[in-house]
Amino acid sequence: MEYHEFLERKGQLGTRDGFDPVFMPDFLFDFQKALVEWSLQKGRAAIFADCGLGKTPMQLVWAENVMRKTNKPVLILTPLAVSYQTALEGDKFGIEVKRSHDGSAHKCITITNYEQLHKFNYNDFSGVVCDESSILKNFDGTRKGEVTEFMKKLPYRLLCTATAAPNDFIELGTSSEALGFMGHIDMLNRFFKNDQNNSALRRNYGEAPKWRIKGHAEIPFWQYITSWARACRKPSDLRFADDKFILPKLIENEHLLKDIEPPEGMLFNIPARNLIEQRKERNRTINERCEKAAALVAGTGEPAILWCHLNQEGNLLEKIIPNSVQVSGSDKDEKKEEKFISFIKRESRILITKPKIGAWGLNFQHCNHVVYFPSHSFEEKYQAVRRCWRFGQKRPVTVDIVMTGGEERVMSNLRRKEKQAVEMFENLVREMNRSLTFNKINRFKTTEEVPSWL
Repeated sequence: MEYHEFLERKGQLGTRDGFDPVFMPDFLFDFQKALVEWSLQKGRAAIFADCGLGKTPMQLVWAENVMRKTNKPVLILTPLAVSYQTALEGDKFGIEVKRSHDGSAHKCITITNYEQLHKFNYNDFSGVVCDESSILKNFDGTRKGEVTEFMKKLPYRLLCTATAAPNDFIELGTSSEALGFMGHIDMLNRFFKNDQNNSALRRNYGEAPKWRIKGHAEIPFWQYITSWARACRKPSDLRFADDKFILPKLIENEHLLKDIEPPEGMLFNIPARNLIEQRKERNRTINERCEKAAALVAGTGEPAILWCHLNQEGNLLEKIIPNSVQVSGSDKDEKKEEKFISFIKRESRILITKPKIGAWGLNFQHCNHVVYFPSHSFEEKYQAVRRCWRFGQKRPVTVDIVMTGGEERVMSNLRRKEKQAVEMFENLVREMNRSLTFNKINRFKTTEEVPSWL
């Protein structure tokens, strides 16, 4: 091994274990071709591309390339109901795609949802794609471990998501581990330290430990991430033109409900200070918040999505809003998919569901009105809004946020996380562009010679 090769291996940066493309269709945009080519050459890679930038056609072309190279099927894992839309995209672009829910591998690209993975045998496939891979953290440890173990056994792997959660380094570590690079604990210990000065991810009591990046490790960390990931919010992040990818206007309205009876024993409403108080505030104001949300979508005649967090909210909204359909956690997977499709086909005007059920992967571009009850999860809000406000949407999108005075700190936390998300993406893009222009210089090319007098 040459010394420079030894140094590269010590850096634990992503290696090139793939191949040059054997199939590159004309329907891909220039930046999409660049991402597909790079990810195929890597063999194991992640694409963090914003909503509407074409992750579905990119992953279909990636999978078709792996199939043609290996003469073996590729499995695409998607959130619930997204497999239906992915299959439609395959028909649109002339790439053979078939869905499977019983564990059978088709002779073409096979699609299933994450919940069905346990039925499949990894020996039947040469590659795997995780669509909306950031959803993995919403699964329990068993399901997440199942996906990671399945991926580890295949030579070609691709993760696709709009964006990792802001400063969720554990999620980035999980992606790193699934792709066969550093495990998430190894990654955390190398680049970060927590307030307990150990490797713990949770406390027995109280909130989880807070991890912070080591002072000297920020640039090496982002160099490591961009060695196996590419990120773009718009084509210009990859130095391509944005002319065909310009988002319409986003209109955010905050509806603060002031005329609500104060809690028992209080003279007026005050912001809830902790999670327990915020939970109580949410539960005691269900009727007022749901009535306001129903009023915002009443009489418009246009499609709308209402994102809630409690079963009581969903049940009440469905009861008071005509021509609405609720996708709830108690529905069987087949029923959930049926209801999502009915909204996509405009058979139902109003969709009511929770972000953790329907905020990942689905395309609702026919809708441009979102009503949202705030929570502490910026990623949930981001994904919920981006089901409608995405590249390809032709109309301005209105987001109505319904909240009470007690939830002001929740909104403050969301704004802080949004700022962190912007900073994270800027770091990813900056280091990615550095890696694209970085040229190695080897000044020591002369072979060592032993002096004649020795």
